[in-house]
Amino acid sequence: MDPHRSSISCHSHQSSYKRQRDDSGRSPRENKHFRTNTQHQYRSESSLGQNPLSCRTLSTRRELYERDFPVYKQPVEVGCFSLDSERRFFNDSRQMRYYMEPDRNPNFNLRDGYRDRFIKRDDSVKERLDHILRWIVANKSKINPTGAAASPRALDVDFVTWRGHLTKLLTTPYETREGWLLAVTRFRGTFYISEVETEAARRERENRTERHEEMMYWGYKFEQYTCADNTHSLPDPGGVVNTNEAFCTVVQTRLADHRLLFSGEVDCRDKDPKAPAAPACYVELKTSAEICTPKQRSNFHRFKLLKWWAQSFLPGVPRVVAGFRDQEGVVVSVETFHISKISHLIKNEYNCWKPTVCMNFCCDFLSFVKRVVTEDSPRVVYLFSWDPYKDVTYSAHRDAQYCFLPHWYVEEMTRSEDSQYEPKA
Repeated sequence: MDPHRSSISCHSHQSSYKRQRDDSGRSPRENKHFRTNTQHQYRSESSLGQNPLSCRTLSTRRELYERDFPVYKQPVEVGCFSLDSERRFFNDSRQMRYYMEPDRNPNFNLRDGYRDRFIKRDDSVKERLDHILRWIVANKSKINPTGAAASPRALDVDFVTWRGHLTKLLTTPYETREGWLLAVTRFRGTFYISEVETEAARRERENRTERHEEMMYWGYKFEQYTCADNTHSLPDPGGVVNTNEAFCTVVQTRLADHRLLFSGEVDCRDKDPKAPAAPACYVELKTSAEICTPKQRSNFHRFKLLKWWAQSFLPGVPRVVAGFRDQEGVVVSVETFHISKISHLIKNEYNCWKPTVCMNFCCDFLSFVKRVVTEDSPRVVYLFSWDPYKDVTYSAHRDAQYCFLPHWYVEEMTRSEDSQYEPKA
């Protein structure tokens, strides 16, 4: 049985929803994608029509999202931060690196240094949103609500998250292997989205082969071959690769009615001093197996380019530089992919992914979150769960293991918000 068809569709009750208005005064368009869980199948039509939240799941069927591309405002960088070799936070750009264009056939050995010049970040340590939250605390004035009237909203955004979590949402309608768990907490009017590691992902992480571990290193090594510490130096492939280090951009944008603040790691920027302002000067670096057959090229278009496009489109990074490597880990060619042109590359692929489906699903998921996450408390977490070929479901948890907003952040934001509205002497 098609799991998407196992529950009653709710769009036949849209007339009842026209009374439900969002903040902009417009009727929500996404109602036709909400579906009841099977355990709610036998509710009467009248009870379904009265409460949109009786529609407890969100479908991921691609055809439901083939409509006009949603409004996506040009992302604006509002700040950045760095993480050093010990994963310490700095509210500056000290970890920024500069792209040095290599030869088209560079012959980079990506295996070099794996045994003796590699410091690997402990990926069993779950940082959640902590680094973004540190940036927010240090830069509250940049994202505080405007206007003199008192507001229960601590930040002038609807959602705070990592770019990687949004990337997973964009690719969900086309993902066939990996599910996800996203924890959402509403605090002072803003929705915070953090990822929870699935059991399948934990098992995969704990049972990686040595070959897999080394291939993960290859991507970082390619960055070392193509990045310099400043515009006057050259890349140093003889140095240590330390994956604790990172430079992250913080961008603000809007997807339809959803105001977003998110952060993502940036590999490097254009070294030309006349390059456009961030994020348009940033460059994403990738490695991929060399393409030798039409089938390999088709798979590259259908699967790899989807994730590359989603990851870079979200923060407004305009290009991806890819090093194509052989089975021995030697980069044999380099190619640049402009994000604005990727949709043209894939248009002749049969049954390929569509950017409009990706963005509309993400938009509707955020609308779904706004409808579901009603309690405003750092102690309450709504866990959204999805597995391939199924609908998105959710459950609510109080004072549970899923809580992710740290006490220091809650206290700081509460204290600063309360002091903002104290009467002046």
